[in-house]
This record gives sequence, C-alpha cells and structure tokens, in this order.
Amino acid sequence: MNNYTPNESFSQAPWCFNGHAHTVFCSLLFTSPALNSERQVINTPDDDFLELDVIDKGEKSPVAVLFHGLEGHSKRFYVARLAEQLVLQKFTVVLVNFRGCGSRMNRQRRFYHSGETEDIETVLKWIKEQYPNSEIFSAGFSLGASALLNFLKKHGSNHPLRAVAAISTPFELKKGSLNLEKGFNRIYSIRFLRTLVKKLEIKRKTYPDLPTFSGSTLYDFDDQVTAPIHGFEDADDYYQQCSSYYFMDQIKTDTLIVHSKDDPMCPFKWTPVNEIQNNPKLTPCLPDQGGHVGFWSLPPGWLEVTVTGYFRSFLMNGKQRA
Repeated sequence: MNNYTPNESFSQAPWCFNGHAHTVFCSLLFTSPALNSERQVINTPDDDFLELDVIDKGEKSPVAVLFHGLEGHSKRFYVARLAEQLVLQKFTVVLVNFRGCGSRMNRQRRFYHSGETEDIETVLKWIKEQYPNSEIFSAGFSLGASALLNFLKKHGSNHPLRAVAAISTPFELKKGSLNLEKGFNRIYSIRFLRTLVKKLEIKRKTYPDLPTFSGSTLYDFDDQVTAPIHGFEDADDYYQQCSSYYFMDQIKTDTLIVHSKDDPMCPFKWTPVNEIQNNPKLTPCLPDQGGHVGFWSLPPGWLEVTVTGYFRSFLMNGKQRA
C-alpha cells in the first residue's frame, strides 16, 4: 500500500471565488513556461504518427510522460507547468500530443478519445527503447486522465508505468458530456465543438466518407462522429465502455487521484469516492477548491508540487512495484 499522504490543504487565490473562476482564469491568464524541448515524431503501428515534445535530462533520469485534455496540446499551461516542475526535479519529460492535436493533422481516419490506449502503448514502447534503465511515471489531465485509467485497466500490472497521476478525470463520461450543456458550462462545450468540427472538416478532404456532424452538443458529436470512427456503436456505448467510474476497483497501479470538489465540468458527485478509498493502490487527493485542471493556489504551484512529490516518493523511498 502507498503511504504517501498528499497535502489537501489547498490555499486558493482569493479571486478564484468558485470552480469556474479557477478553470477560466487559469486558462485565460496563465502563460505556458518556455520549455527547452525537442520535437520527436514517432510512427504508430497503423501507419500514422504521434508528435512528442521531449525534455531530456539524461539516460539515468526518471521519465514522466504527460497527456493533455480534450482539444488540448503539449504547450497548454497546465501541462507545461507540471513539466517545468518535473524538470526542476531532474525528470526527463515527454509531453504527448494526441492525434490531430500537434502541429499538423494525423494521417488516418481516427482521432483520439477518452478510452484511447493503443497510442499510450506506442509512446511507452518508444520511451522504453530510449530510456531502458529509467523508472517511468505518467500524469493525465481530464480526457488524458481518462485514457490513462483505461490503459491501466486494460493492462493490469503488465506495463512499464511505476506510478500515475489522474487529474480532473471525467469519471462518468455521459453525465459529464450532458453536464457541459448546462448553464455557464455551455461556453466550454462551444469552445470544444468549434475545434472538433474544424478538424473533422479538414480531415474530410482526405476521407470524404467521414460521418457528417449535424448536431449542436458534444454528446451529438460523440454520437455522430467519435463513436463510429473509433468502433463504438454510439455515444452511449462509447461512454459505457470508457467511463472509469465503473472500474476504479480494478486499477492495480499506484495512482494519485486529484479532483477538486468544485470542478464545474466533471462534478465531484460523480467521483467514485468509495471505490477510490477502498483500493489500496489509489491515493485520493480531493481538495475543496481548484476547478477543472485549474488549481490556482497561493503560493502558486500546489498541483505541480503535489504530483511531483507523489512521483518522487517512489524514488526517494526505493519503493518496489508490488
């Protein structure tokens, strides 16, 4: 059992008066730190590619691989700020762009989704080849956290990840999707849809037979586009298969679960708290404030210090995988 105790005493910035403030202010006002990274393009088994940004601290350093959220990318502030802290702690950092989220559109029909595991496998295989003697850790934000948890469920203990951090996970995908159409959340939904539809139309030039989107919500997009492109029957089938709410008791890898109780996009009421607390492999960190991948603290850096401290606890204590 992991004995690491995260600091849940999150001291929020006074101007972040609710979860929306954390989510919006951080997104609008925070700039990404300049990272001295090198772009690596790696091939996938289906003749596509993934764009990685790598900050190499040497072959003996531990490696942290980071996955962004829906319609994010490797330079988003929340990913880059964690990367900056990890580099300060002598981690090699690999920032992953999901398909279609890097500098150019990917080649195949498919994009990415909340249950993506094959591309995670590809990235980890590449990391093992490049850093054969390094401990590997990973953190995912929102959709990236969902994908990581799906990966852990699929592979049990048969993978190279020493420990994981899942931040602001959409545990209940259907409820979360429908929640984005309510009140102020509609702003987030519109923003996501704008770029998703734009990418769909760009890709249609190569694949004219791609599904047509005629809806107005993220649920509609997942039902009409995401599900059929990625082999699901419909949105409900996609959500049911990939919602980590239903399998947190099956996770066999040490995992830090960070989720604020005022997350407006993935409300805390859908967090499987009992399953998380009863699984000895999971370490809950559930502060009262923080919004969705926001966590604007005073002094700054609570989230980054919390995740980095969790990873370092395995290195400092010489913990072995169970």
